Amino acid sequence: MTVNLAVAPLIALIAGIIILIAPRFLNYVVAIYLIIVGIIGLFPGLLP
Repeated sequence: MTVNLAVAPLIALIAGIIILIAPRFLNYVVAIYLIIVGIIGLFPGLLP
């Protein structure tokens, strides 16, 4: 059995949960999310 999981939606889900738990971390969570999505966009072969 193979399970395919996209990275960006998983990161968005985790970020949303963190923001709900601690709203003061919104700036950090958004910045980290944008950096990760940017790296994935620049290097599409980086993740399997």
